[in-house]
Amino acid sequence: MRVPLTPALLASLAAGGCAPALREPPPIEALGGARAPRADAAGGTAFAGELLRQAEESFGRRPDVAQVETARQLFLDAARADETGVAGLIGAERASAWLIEHEQDGARRAALATEGVQVCQWCQRRAPQSIACTYRLALALGQQARERPTTASDALPRIVAFLEQVIAAEPRLDDAGPHRVLALTLLRAPGWPAGPGDPEAGLAHARQADALVPKHPANLLVLGEALAKTGDAVAARRAYEQAEALAKARAAAGDPDAAEWVASSATARAALR
Repeated sequence: MRVPLTPALLASLAAGGCAPALREPPPIEALGGARAPRADAAGGTAFAGELLRQAEESFGRRPDVAQVETARQLFLDAARADETGVAGLIGAERASAWLIEHEQDGARRAALATEGVQVCQWCQRRAPQSIACTYRLALALGQQARERPTTASDALPRIVAFLEQVIAAEPRLDDAGPHRVLALTLLRAPGWPAGPGDPEAGLAHARQADALVPKHPANLLVLGEALAKTGDAVAARRAYEQAEALAKARAAAGDPDAAEWVASSATARAALR
């Protein structure tokens, strides 16, 4: 996930613009836009399980945007079919998060970001103790803060608190995602008093992510950014080079996300020059 820091967001923080990051979500039936009920929607966990299987198949076909959109709708259908499960809600947020990063239209990104937060709110309501729901809500709030900058002031402390909660319970979740995302948040957020930004603390969390799940391109990319931010360009370059090599190997093995890690590594190394 890209931590939501843009000129618009930073300007909003500086100006003190503030809107609630969390509002009362609409019913689950209203999420995903107008959509006719499926003819075979008998409901229940068995049907939801089949929808989840289809959704994961579609999501696995990224970077095909149409397939990811299909996955998002199937995940939401699964969430509606099983009124107690959270797998469909978590899947819908994953698909929305991916779509946001590949959507050119700003209004569409903002709508998806808000919906992602709403989906995660329902996830928490269904499973208040679910660490996965808490983690996905932190990520969704980050994307919403970028796309709707007036929510950033309210969102940033929540994001940090949620990620710290996940780290305490399940630090290896999503390949050490809690440490990785918190590192990015601390690296890119404005510092006190406007925000929680702290490059040295960000570096510490980046090192933790790499230690927990070593040789993962996403963790190495964040470690490289943290090293560069704290003044160690030589070590940063090594981290980016390792990330690129590992990402290329994953791409050759068919990892659907690897090509983006390769591109990010090359861009980051070029920026160091």
